[in-house]
Amino acid sequence: FHLEYSLCLFISTTPMAINWLRALRRTTGGRRGSGLTGQDANGVPLRRSKRGWMWNQFFLLEEYTGTDKQYVGKLHSDSDRGDGSVKYVLTGEGAGTLFKIDEKSGDIHATKRLDREEKAFYILHAKAVNRFTNEALEGESEFIIKIHDINDNEPRFTKDPYMARVPEMSDIGTSVIQVTATDADDATYGNSAKVVYSILEGQPYFSVDPETGLIKTALPGMDREVKENYQVVIQAKDMAGQMGGLSGTTTVSITLSDVNDNPPRFTKTLYEFRVPESIEVGSAVGVIRAMDADIGQNAEMDYRIIGSDGPGMFEITTNRSTQEGVILLRKPLDYERKRQYSLRVQVENVHINPRFYSKGPFRDEATIKIIVEDVDEPPVFERASYVVEVKEDAPKNTAIGSVSASDPDDKNSLVRYTIDRRTDMDRVFNIHAGNGSVFILRELDREENAWHNITVIATEFTNPRQISRVPVYVRVLDVNDNAPTFATNYETFVCENAKANQVIQTVGATDPDAPLGGHRFFFNLAQEAAGKANFSVHDNKNNTASILTRRNSYSTLQKSVHHVPVVISDGEFPMQSSTNTLTIRVCTCDRKGNMKACNAEALTARAGLSTGALVAILLCVIILLMIVVLFAALRRQRKKEPLIISKEDVRDNVVSYNDEGGGEEDTQAFDIGTLRNPEAIEESKQRRDIVPEAFYPPIRRPVLPPTRDNNGDVRDFINQRLQDNDSDPTAPPYDSLATYAYEGNGSVAESLSSLESVTTESDQDYNYLSEWGPRFKKLADLYGGDDSDRDS
Repeated sequence: FHLEYSLCLFISTTPMAINWLRALRRTTGGRRGSGLTGQDANGVPLRRSKRGWMWNQFFLLEEYTGTDKQYVGKLHSDSDRGDGSVKYVLTGEGAGTLFKIDEKSGDIHATKRLDREEKAFYILHAKAVNRFTNEALEGESEFIIKIHDINDNEPRFTKDPYMARVPEMSDIGTSVIQVTATDADDATYGNSAKVVYSILEGQPYFSVDPETGLIKTALPGMDREVKENYQVVIQAKDMAGQMGGLSGTTTVSITLSDVNDNPPRFTKTLYEFRVPESIEVGSAVGVIRAMDADIGQNAEMDYRIIGSDGPGMFEITTNRSTQEGVILLRKPLDYERKRQYSLRVQVENVHINPRFYSKGPFRDEATIKIIVEDVDEPPVFERASYVVEVKEDAPKNTAIGSVSASDPDDKNSLVRYTIDRRTDMDRVFNIHAGNGSVFILRELDREENAWHNITVIATEFTNPRQISRVPVYVRVLDVNDNAPTFATNYETFVCENAKANQVIQTVGATDPDAPLGGHRFFFNLAQEAAGKANFSVHDNKNNTASILTRRNSYSTLQKSVHHVPVVISDGEFPMQSSTNTLTIRVCTCDRKGNMKACNAEALTARAGLSTGALVAILLCVIILLMIVVLFAALRRQRKKEPLIISKEDVRDNVVSYNDEGGGEEDTQAFDIGTLRNPEAIEESKQRRDIVPEAFYPPIRRPVLPPTRDNNGDVRDFINQRLQDNDSDPTAPPYDSLATYAYEGNGSVAESLSSLESVTTESDQDYNYLSEWGPRFKKLADLYGGDDSDRDS
């Protein structure tokens, strides 16, 4: 769409005296006018229309600082005759806010300061309309207002700070890190965004490329062990680094990483350690450490022994966490055998950099002297354990072997031997304290214990705390001292219809002895039963024997049980034999020889209970019944009423009565003389705790001789009563309590009893009760007052 405008050119001057020229572009190729341009395809003549000037953009400086509105440009239509009938309308980005147009003249102004970094251009639309009819005079045309850049932004680095690492000892020109700075200004216009890099701090160690920002090493041989960290300040400046350009800075922290450029070195050429000879195998003898200025894996070292005067005695390992060499003991030390050792140790780096071979060798050597210190050691046995053998028939106090121990120290102390009784609780063995001879205290039985394991203790005489132990294994050798017996309890029967020479049982034998060649048993019938035997014994020559019948039939009526004595002997020396009785029951059988029934005696024998056993069982039952009956009788007798019902009824010198008296003035209810003279009690009075036995005559208790005031001695009185109870045949067969009332007299304080107070009541004065306060008022009213009141 084309509009015809007359465009006036304006020149705007900035404080920097930069002239900006608005660009115009003619849309036609010649002067304005009309004319023929040819014909179309149909031969119709073509006529070129009259066109105005066509423009498409304005330019405006950013960050305008003037006091007036910034002038942008002017719009003009060919239809504008200057009579005010044309109205210019502006629409689009920022129209009416950032940009305003004069409706009559078409002048465009910017109302605010613009920033190219916020928005670089604005697209607007302009048209001319009739002010009165609002009819478009020209079609709408689009144009652009571009914001011209000025250098108002300094370069900014993408990071601050930068962190970088470079190996130490790097060559000159080794790349470290590249820094980058950006400038928000327009890079396509002028040098506002053209950045140049330079180094402000960090020389002469590092340099920077002015165009790329690449930092490189500038000094050879930088040693991390001398200085590890560097701070480099880089500047970025726009305007290609010219005067008046803006700049920004950043800090680059550069750390030299370690390389293995230092060999390990021992701090000493000779190390000395002292260790006691009692140190255990596998323990650390000492620790050495070589120094390496490198760190991490570059400082890792290996230690090894390259020479020793005690081969195999020591080894050295490397502690990876501390890089120390730990010397370990591999064999026991003995001060008396060797008192000093010398080792030659080498240390070497694990990771060696071939680049630094010239600084080598990356190893070092040192000498280690190990001095063994003497320790009071316990006795040492000649063997780690002892095994002795003894025959089981050896008599008591027979020496069966010996142990030997000695003091390994130079003083060579004497050794005392004992047996640890925790390993010989039955005290079967003993040992000579001086020479270590072991002997037996009791007879041995291999069948009971074939092995005895005991422990012998060796103790130094000069230092009893130094002890050592050794196990002694005693093997008891077998002697043929046991006779063979039946292998089991055989249950044998013979049928009444049995035939002669019929095998009714096969028996075997057992022997707890253990001969070297195995057992060989011999069976035969006892000589005393050979003449009248009903059965015979046949040795099968395989440690078994067959029991055979000697006649054709047997009768349960004649004899229901037969006992066959069988003699079993072994083939060892001395020969042992025993007679074993085989019980054979006579039973009724069928034709096939299967047992059908046996008589009662046979069944009793089968059950294994003899007549004596049955009698013993009956006696036990009778005894148990008698115990139960006796216990029941005793319990019934204990239920009789005792003399004193309750523990509360026991009082010293007090007689209890069940009847109630008439008070202190009643002197007729009891005889006070009886209380004062126990001898006056009726002698025929019977006991209350048991039923009286009429056929026992009462015992006449002797009367104690009277003393002054007719009172006897209390001790004599009690002893007399005790004697009476001991000799009383009517006393019960269990302990009982007998109490006696006895009141003495003759006290200086006189009697405390109130029994005689009735005779002296008139002499008492109770007026003091009224002085005791209101709590004793009632008592004072009862006992106080004048004599006349009391008489009335």
